[in-house]
Amino acid sequence: MSKRQFILGMLVSSVLGGLIVLLGIGFLGSDSGINGSFSLNRSNSVATSFGTISEEPHDYSVPDGVNFINASRKIVPAVVHITNREEIKGTSSRLRRMLRSGLKFRESTGSGVLISEDGYITTNYHVVEGADELEVRLDDNRRLKAEVIGMDPDTDLALIKIKARDLPYIDFGNSDQIEVGEWVLAVGNPFDLNNTVTAGIVSAKARNINLITGAENRYGIESFLQTDAVVNRGNSGGALVNLEGELIGINTAIATNTGIFSGYSFAVPSILVKKVMDDLLEFGEVRRGLLGVTIRDADGVGTVEFSGVRIMEISPGGAADEAGLKAEDVITGVDGKLVKTTSQLQELIARKRPGDAVSISFKRKGDVKNTMLKLQNKESLAVVELPEPELIFEEDGSFDETTLTYEIGGAEFKGLTNDLKRKLNIESGVQLSKLGEGSWKASGVKEDFIVTKVGDDDIKSLEQFQKIIDTKTKDFYIMGKYPNGEKEYYRITW
Repeated sequence: MSKRQFILGMLVSSVLGGLIVLLGIGFLGSDSGINGSFSLNRSNSVATSFGTISEEPHDYSVPDGVNFINASRKIVPAVVHITNREEIKGTSSRLRRMLRSGLKFRESTGSGVLISEDGYITTNYHVVEGADELEVRLDDNRRLKAEVIGMDPDTDLALIKIKARDLPYIDFGNSDQIEVGEWVLAVGNPFDLNNTVTAGIVSAKARNINLITGAENRYGIESFLQTDAVVNRGNSGGALVNLEGELIGINTAIATNTGIFSGYSFAVPSILVKKVMDDLLEFGEVRRGLLGVTIRDADGVGTVEFSGVRIMEISPGGAADEAGLKAEDVITGVDGKLVKTTSQLQELIARKRPGDAVSISFKRKGDVKNTMLKLQNKESLAVVELPEPELIFEEDGSFDETTLTYEIGGAEFKGLTNDLKRKLNIESGVQLSKLGEGSWKASGVKEDFIVTKVGDDDIKSLEQFQKIIDTKTKDFYIMGKYPNGEKEYYRITW
């Protein structure tokens, strides 16, 4: 067959097909009233029904890995709404007005997760802190009083209980097995919108955002799971689950400048949550084992290592000291698990109790070594009494940070002027204004040095600096720069 004959055959077939279709439409139109055009005669039609809703199940399936339905069904009944009522106390004019209006309590709300059929609930410490009354509303709208079993500010976790039986609850999952990029669901009560489910992925693990740690809580543990699942006020204490519906974290915080969700949320990982809940149930408090070290990330500053946890100081008689660890060693593993950051190390040790044996891998001058140690409690660490700090004010009595002075250990510190902040391109810090005999001078630091960090803590104000220094019971490091821009760090030996 020639090419011309082939093309001609195709045209003839197309024409015949079109004729058959037209004949079919004409036949159907003569029988059913369909004439090729569609119209609605609004003046003569009366609607008696808008059709029927199918009772048949969906005939499509969502691929495994992106199906949130089963996980939502499992977790929603186990998430509760918590109301914290705190009795109004005080003498301010605002509080007196509230009392005159008949208000006896101020309320705040949050979320919690049922972890047993007999009413034990895990939530955040900050959700139940200061409560005179706690009320729990279940998924079936029952409202029950709750009692606090125990609280742990170091992890921002708490265990409470209601009197009920045969309750839906959620199983703990293994947060160690969660991968960055894995789908997760956040369930809670944002803005009092009960049983709200949002989805996202795990954005990072072992994240430290300086929420819990700091001057007022030197034993705070931060090793959050970071996600982009939407979390807002009221979600605190709620569940972060995997697609199996297993609890892999307790939602605790958001990164925000506005007070509402701005892209990232943070959850305490489930393995740490379970350890804290077990301790609170058994002892009423958390029993945490300690290494007895001051640490920071090994980032190549002052050490050849760029990964791991650098030991800055060893507490005499502590677990690390007795195991032969030394300052400048870099911890790289705990019980066979790789350690890259301080937050990872803190979480792994926080899962243990005093007396637990732990295998530590570390590097000393490039050589890889291993040792075993037994963790101690904080009461075992040596305590050094510090002199009472003296606050010195200028003659005009001003409390401006540039005139307020903090004196300790033979040195005086003052706040920074705005000009100095702009010159050095820093947001905050304190300046060593006068140096006498004592620990500070012995470190080699000179007058006018601007302290921007103490250990791992960024210095925000003179008051905060004072609180941090007041907590120091052993040697520590300060970091910062001189007015000429030269960066330095010093070890302060008490």
